[in-house]
Formats: sequence, structure tokens, C-alpha cells
Amino acid sequence: MSAEAKRNAAPLGLPIALDAMGGDYGVEPNVAGAVAAARAGVSVLLVGREPQIHAELAKHPGSSSLPLRVIDTSDVIGMEEHARDVRSRREASINVCTQLVREDRAAAVVSMGHSGAAMASALLTLGRLPGVDRPAMLTHLPAKTGFVTLLDVGANADVKAAYLAQWALLATVYLRVVEDLEEPAVGLLSIGEEDHKGSQLVLDAHALLRAMDGQGIRFYGNVEGRDIFQGTTDIVVTDGFTGNVVLKLAEGEAKVLLGWVKEALGSSLKSKAGGLLARGALKGLAERLNPSAYGASLLLGVKGLVLIGHGSSDEHAVKNSLLRAARAHESDLIERLKVALEQFGDSPASGQSE
Repeated sequence: MSAEAKRNAAPLGLPIALDAMGGDYGVEPNVAGAVAAARAGVSVLLVGREPQIHAELAKHPGSSSLPLRVIDTSDVIGMEEHARDVRSRREASINVCTQLVREDRAAAVVSMGHSGAAMASALLTLGRLPGVDRPAMLTHLPAKTGFVTLLDVGANADVKAAYLAQWALLATVYLRVVEDLEEPAVGLLSIGEEDHKGSQLVLDAHALLRAMDGQGIRFYGNVEGRDIFQGTTDIVVTDGFTGNVVLKLAEGEAKVLLGWVKEALGSSLKSKAGGLLARGALKGLAERLNPSAYGASLLLGVKGLVLIGHGSSDEHAVKNSLLRAARAHESDLIERLKVALEQFGDSPASGQSE
């Protein structure tokens, strides 16, 4: 059987490879999140230092009967180290994870560790999908309509218009097959809604996206920063520098707003009483604004599923990332992206990036 045939015949029950040592807090939240995901039916390979992982698993009664397996590797690329170290340290946990996906022994990679190392390892081991010039990081943000999908949020600071067009297509396919959105609308982040407003990059990208409207994507037009959280469009595309600023601003503002609400509710006996009555609603609001609810960002455009989370991720973020990875695999996302990119070959945006 050919390698391609083996990939097509691979069972959907493949485990998710988790870089169990990654992140600011090390093994503890990774193992806790893996246990929670396993209890929800996701099989997980915990990749890292076996003694530490087993010691942490011992803190979770019943974990020995869950679909969890440990793959021992002593090397870990720390948060303070260089992303280029992935080239020389093949036994580092993130490299072992991506190799497992390459060998069809894992369905996806989830890492809360060094984001640069995770991206470098994915590109080095898995490579790009045909037709993709630069992979992008895709994330969800809470919005009035539920959530909005934003990309790129950090993989590419300097971009070309054709990259944005490719990302619009990739995000559209993702939302269709994983999130069951029939015809997601695409917005291009700019300083005004008018077609003639924005940088030269935005003007060029706008022309490409407009030409693609009805040919793989549904292009709404330009959107402003305030439109993101209104849910004006399902997808917002921008360069990785701007997207990362938007992401960090949203997360920071959410924390500040929740802090203000807590202060206001504790400012007097009357407000404290009101706070007790509103406790359930406020808890729901806090959960909706919590980045952990959406898990890690998907590195869209590589030949494999790779999700990269915050170094500060807690067990809930790890669990939700694993569930999201399993859902993307079960939706056959990579094959669907390949088909879309083949059709994209005749698009006005193709072949213009290099």
C-alpha cells in the first residue's frame, strides 16, 4: 500500500500528540487537560519526560484506564530558547510530536510551549500544503454573534496581498467543515469600510478578495476594529503583526473589564447584594470571555494539524485544544483544504505572491 493510500485509510481514532512539557507551568496543566479530554473520549499521546508525566498522572484517580499513553523524550525546547534549535534537536518533545503526525501515528499536534519552535518544527517536519505561501495562525475571539475567526495572529509580521487571499480561503473551508458554518463571510481589517481606504497591502488584498467573491469565499469587504466583536463577519483577515496586537488587546481588555465589574459589585453593601443575585450570569460572562474556552490557535496551511496555545494556558485550554484538534481530524480538514487549494489554482490570487 502506498503512503498516500495509508493516509487515506488511517482510522479517525488516531490519538492527539500533546507536547506535555510545553508552557509556562510545565507538565501539570498539560496532564490535567489531557485527562479531561480523555474522559471526553479523545485519545492522547503525552510526549515528554516520562517520570514527570507519570508522577502527575498518579494525581488523577482512574487515569490508568483512560486512552492515554506516554512517549518518553528527555529534551525540551524551553520558552527562553531559540526556535532554530528545532533543526539540531530532533529528540525535543515538539519534534517528536510533529514526527508522529508525519508518520501517521498521531492525528494532530497540540503544544502550549515555544510558539516559534512549534511553527518551525511543523514547517520543517510536515511542510506546507501545495498552494500555500505562508501558513497562518487562526484563532477564535468571543463576539456578539458567538465567536469570530481571526487570522493571522502572529505567524507572519510581513505579508503580501496573496497571503491574505489564501488565508481567507483556508479559514472559509475550516469554518465550513469543522464549525458547520455554511457560507462564512470574510472581512478584511482596515481603517475604514470604504473600498479605497487602507494601506497599499489592504488595497491590493481587497482587489484580490473582491475578485474571489463567489469563487470559494464570500467577501463582505473592509471591516474596522469595532466590527470584530460585533460579529459583522465570521472571518477577519489581517497580517500577523496587527492580528497579534488585536488578540492581546482583546484578552487584556477582557481581564480589565471583568476586574472593573468585580470592583463595582464590591463597592457597597447594596452592590454586593446585587452581585450575589447576578452571580450566575456573571460567571457565564467570565467563561465566555475566557481565552481558555477557545483553546489553542490552529496553524493553518501546513500538511498536518498543529495547534499552538499560550504559554500561560491552564488545563481547560489544554482540554479544549485537544477536543478541537480531534474535531478537525474527524472532519478530514487537511484533505478538504487540499481540494480547495487545487481549485484555488485558477483564482486571481494564485501565483502572485512570489
